Amino acid sequence: MPRSVPFVAGPHANEPHGHNIAQRLNWLRAGVLGANDGIVSVAATVVGVAGVTNAPVPILVAGVAAVVGGAVSMALGEYVSVSSQRDSQRALVDKERGELIGDPKAELAELAGLYEAKGLSAATAAQVAAELTDRDALAAHLSAELNIDQRDEASPWQAAYASAASFAVGAILPVIAILLPPSGLRIPVTFVAVLVALVLTGMLSATIGGSSKTVSATRLVIGGALALAVTFAIGRALGASGIL
Repeated sequence: MPRSVPFVAGPHANEPHGHNIAQRLNWLRAGVLGANDGIVSVAATVVGVAGVTNAPVPILVAGVAAVVGGAVSMALGEYVSVSSQRDSQRALVDKERGELIGDPKAELAELAGLYEAKGLSAATAAQVAAELTDRDALAAHLSAELNIDQRDEASPWQAAYASAASFAVGAILPVIAILLPPSGLRIPVTFVAVLVALVLTGMLSATIGGSSKTVSATRLVIGGALALAVTFAIGRALGASGIL
């Protein structure tokens, strides 16, 4: 007979564990979104200007302005968004803490009811609630009622820095791609460089997040190609019309 293998509790491979998951996901979200926005938005800007003129100075000025303005905008947006999320979480934590102080018996019964609703027997639910309450009542209620872990509080400054830095890194690529080649190759080279970069960022985000690389890269490439084509067409139309 084959020998039984004792069960050993522990994290499974390739599964996220730990109290800093939210922070890592926040960094990932801000970084990937920042890089993609930097690549696409700045590429669309310089390609649109290149549709009007091949002169390098206007293209450079537009590119630099788009990089700086976009990085500041991304940082501010992430800071405000994550700050609002953090403030809402803190308000919920304070509310739960007050309820525990005001009526601990009712909160214990509520916690037991939550575990019973998840499928535990009344006796087991009461025992689990009591043991978790003895260990850390606030953490137990935050987890069961609100799915909140206080240690996972996101940092608005970290999100802002990550978003601004990744935007700037992504945005440098289209500026370089459109200025280095000869005037006749600027648009094709920029298109190729941007689409390749979007494939890479899409695959990277899918790898870290555990999703499909093909689906992620395809979405980004289609969106980026449409943005470049539309802005170039608008720039070319405005240039041909004599308005600019």
